Amino acid sequence: MSSDQLSVIFAALADPTRRAILAHLAKGEASVTELAKPFEMSLPAISKHLKVLERAGLITQSRKAQWRPCQIEAQPLKDAADWIEQYRQFWEESFDRLDDYLHELQTQEKQNEQ
Repeated sequence: MSSDQLSVIFAALADPTRRAILAHLAKGEASVTELAKPFEMSLPAISKHLKVLERAGLITQSRKAQWRPCQIEAQPLKDAADWIEQYRQFWEESFDRLDDYLHELQTQEKQNEQ
């Protein structure tokens, strides 16, 4: 995956409306009208959000007669999660050092009380 595509994915995920749309689609396909219901915005505004998600590869839209169902695409989310996973070791080590430091402070505090 190119870093440019990863940037597009993260930019799409940066918006809370788009994240809410993805959460809805994680439960199954939905029409644009169904996706718009929880939001106080026009159908064209929702369509713009869907286009951003589609460009990022996070959703696909198909056509079934008059209905345009949207489906979530898992691979780009996995790509973003894999990229984030690279930094888990850093955070775990940082938390371990913080935990060690807190234990040291608690030990010193107990010694000072005695």
